[in-house]
Amino acid sequence: MIDMLVRLYALPESAEMYREVAAKGITLRRARAFEKHTLAAFAKEHFSAKWVSEIEIALSRQPVACYIATRDQQVLGFACYETTQRGFFGPTGVAPGARGLGVGKALLFKALEALHELGYAYAIIGGVGPKEFYADACGAIEIAGSDPGIYGDILP
Repeated sequence: MIDMLVRLYALPESAEMYREVAAKGITLRRARAFEKHTLAAFAKEHFSAKWVSEIEIALSRQPVACYIATRDQQVLGFACYETTQRGFFGPTGVAPGARGLGVGKALLFKALEALHELGYAYAIIGGVGPKEFYADACGAIEIAGSDPGIYGDILP
């Protein structure tokens, strides 16, 4: 799967998107270290063991490098950054029942904005699945020759 590049200095305005998500009763916030077990269980149930590992790394950073979406004390989704490589976005995932609510895009922007605040001009979205989503959401473009990129020799 190919990597994509995002110009962090040219991100679209996000305030209205955050208001729309909040109007649905969804809270977007940075995860807390003591929630690691909850987020790891969420990732294991809905996604993969590899993503559990990356969430654990994200929650060990200071500040925590993972944003979450919650409603009624339930995790709806997460977005990590700077886990596998510096300047990388991901992994990210939204529970099947929460898809279509704008959660994925809002979490993407929270993480990309955090990378920009760290001083990055660009972010890399590694091993992209939904290329069209990222192109539409944040203007991401494919990085030629990046498949398999850093993901070429993955242990099972």
